[in-house]
Amino acid sequence: QEQLVESGGGLVQAGGSLRLSCAFSRSILSINVMAWYRQAPGKQRELVALISSGGSTHYADSAKGRFTILRDNAKNTVYLQMNSLKPEDTAVYYCNVQFAGIGGRWGQGTQVTISS
Repeated sequence: QEQLVESGGGLVQAGGSLRLSCAFSRSILSINVMAWYRQAPGKQRELVALISSGGSTHYADSAKGRFTILRDNAKNTVYLQMNSLKPEDTAVYYCNVQFAGIGGRWGQGTQVTISS
């Protein structure tokens, strides 16, 4: 059973940066899409960024210019580099990976809190 292990959340001041990590055991070559979602209290889970197996990326409007989704093929890890953080970025962040043959898996979530 494939598990995703997230890390990197925390509490930072507005304007600061965080880098989230999501590690998995299957080869990155078996993956179709890797993505980061977030869910703020009282709100629906929303897509933040995704990267395809071919390297194409897509960002939510709220993330454009501030967040970058990256992958490390050697480490089977996907990252979300978040800069210029705002209080409205406060949420639980989840990674989601779509594996060829077994479908999608979610990480356990990591809390990101931005103080004003």
